[in-house]
Amino acid sequence: MSRRISKVAVLGSGVMGSGIACHLANVGLEVLMLDILPFDISDTDKGKKAVRNGIADKSLKAAIKSKPAPLYDKKFVSRITTGNFDDDMEKIVDCDWIIEVVIERLDIKQSIFEKVERHRKVGSLITSNTSGIPIHMLAEGRSDDFRSNFCGTHFFNPARYMKLFEVIPHTGTDQDVIDFWMHYGDRYLGKKTVLCKDTPAFIANRIGFFSGNRIAELTLKYDLKIEAVDKLTGSAIGWPSTGSFRLLDLVGFDTSQKVRTGVMDNCPNDEYVKVAKDIKEPAYVNFLLENKFLGNKTGQGFYKKTKEKDAKGKSIIHALNLNTLEYAPTEKIRLDVLGVSKQVELMDKRMQQMLSMDTVGGKFYKEYFGGLFAYAANRIPEITDGLYSIDDAMKAGYAWGYGPFEYWDMVGVEAGVKLARLLGESIPSWVDDMLASGVTSFYKVEDRQRKY
Repeated sequence: MSRRISKVAVLGSGVMGSGIACHLANVGLEVLMLDILPFDISDTDKGKKAVRNGIADKSLKAAIKSKPAPLYDKKFVSRITTGNFDDDMEKIVDCDWIIEVVIERLDIKQSIFEKVERHRKVGSLITSNTSGIPIHMLAEGRSDDFRSNFCGTHFFNPARYMKLFEVIPHTGTDQDVIDFWMHYGDRYLGKKTVLCKDTPAFIANRIGFFSGNRIAELTLKYDLKIEAVDKLTGSAIGWPSTGSFRLLDLVGFDTSQKVRTGVMDNCPNDEYVKVAKDIKEPAYVNFLLENKFLGNKTGQGFYKKTKEKDAKGKSIIHALNLNTLEYAPTEKIRLDVLGVSKQVELMDKRMQQMLSMDTVGGKFYKEYFGGLFAYAANRIPEITDGLYSIDDAMKAGYAWGYGPFEYWDMVGVEAGVKLARLLGESIPSWVDDMLASGVTSFYKVEDRQRKY
């Protein structure tokens, strides 16, 4: 079945919705972006289009001014029309694709889809940008045509720049719809398209859930300053220079906590969830949430930019002490293991050397990567059938230089198994079977093709 998308309805104009609308305008699509009526609107405002579309208009203006720029060219904003759910939902009848990007609440999303059902044209594509709500739950109660044309299409923020595009079908999604999105995301949206199973947090955020929580645990265990951990989890291992805690400030601490809660509540058989439920929540979690110190969007989070200037005229940044819950100027970090990262250029040699060290940094890496290897391996076939999908998702969604299985290959599969088991981690039987059969790596290059 051939499909063509010319016009899209984006339902929801928040940071994610407006960002998606801008990126769809970038690729030449006509976009209708709708949101709710302003809360303070009165009956006398009926007919005043600008007032009734106030939320969507304000969001679009904020998006255009944001950095990094969501539009290739500011003139592309002419491709976006704003509106509201009360006055303009009937206009979606002209749309080939309707993407829902409202608040992460099942009841609200379901009410939106009830309206979509009434106004969409038969055969139009419907997707949700949910980051964690099961797709099959969103499809409940909908018509056969709706269900067959419905799936999840998860962009990462900012939509123009982050490469990952997760495609999440439910059991009723037509195969041709799945095939279409896998092609369209890659060819037309310019993304790394990854097929996911309909499981909580899908692929990238499920692995990210483990990664973020394990890093937080090790930070406290080894009494490390957050700026030290950001060095350990930055360019030294091929991750973005932001590291872990600066990344939380970028995405918003409340957002990461919602992902964590979703996995904790919906994955009772996850081996790490069972462990995490017995760990007392650190005091800094409530401190940040209660004070609304959520990161860059609120002006401070794990880090706080001050009005003070250093000798070079740069703003002095303060970092949160996770024990005292007080901010203090960031310190220059000196760890032996970081010296290795500067001296050894080849990442496989660097990884092997850093994990062999018996210093605090070396122990941090041993416990982190040993846990990561086991966790990623145990997610197959739960979240995906292909190990490369996990690597692709982490590289495209979190901008890691390498995925979990690629790091594991650098260390050596057998050595990674030994490391994980020394830490008390469980390794699935498929890895043991692989090694027993004489296969000693997850990837290989054969006839100039990379195989897994």
